[in-house]
Amino acid sequence: MTMEARESTPMSPHFQPEASALVLIDHQVGTMQLIKNIPPDVSLRNAVALAKAAKAFGIPILMTTSQEDHVQGPTADALQRVAPEAYASRIKRAGVVNAWDDPTFRDAVLGLGRRQLVMAAVTTDICLVFPAISAVEEGFEVQAVLDASGSPFDIGEETSRRRMERAGVWLTSTNTMITELVGDWSTKAGQELMPVLFASAPMFPVD
Repeated sequence: MTMEARESTPMSPHFQPEASALVLIDHQVGTMQLIKNIPPDVSLRNAVALAKAAKAFGIPILMTTSQEDHVQGPTADALQRVAPEAYASRIKRAGVVNAWDDPTFRDAVLGLGRRQLVMAAVTTDICLVFPAISAVEEGFEVQAVLDASGSPFDIGEETSRRRMERAGVWLTSTNTMITELVGDWSTKAGQELMPVLFASAPMFPVD
């Protein structure tokens, strides 16, 4: 690799709980039916796991929804239960596709005071790709959690992943993200979150 290539390739971020925020976008009962590249319940289960990890570390959680009174519907019950405070203060968008273009949402993210954003959204090819890239453009470090997201078609998922990665978004999975934040299983948070990873097996109910 040339010096120029090394200088143009961003270093991988190391996310720390004290610098991170969790952003969950449009995990709504109607929108989740659009997920076809993975089972929708897997996406929801992983979003719930991320929320549990955030709560274990005291990481702020920001939720947003789009047109709840339309076909998109309300936020999934499991997320409402695991993070009731975040749900109660969710940003309800009137229809803006790129959540970052909604001033209330953008101001809410800025107000968190965290520069590392863990993002998941339904769907990857519409709800995640645009705000993830927009956040990077404003100087945030972003990790997009792909198995807590999902798309209707493989081509949409693949092209969105490529677009995000080229824009500087780091792609990750739920287990990788949680273990990166844990760092040490012997800590209190590590002991609390180890069962969360095992509970991601499909035979267990989402709670």
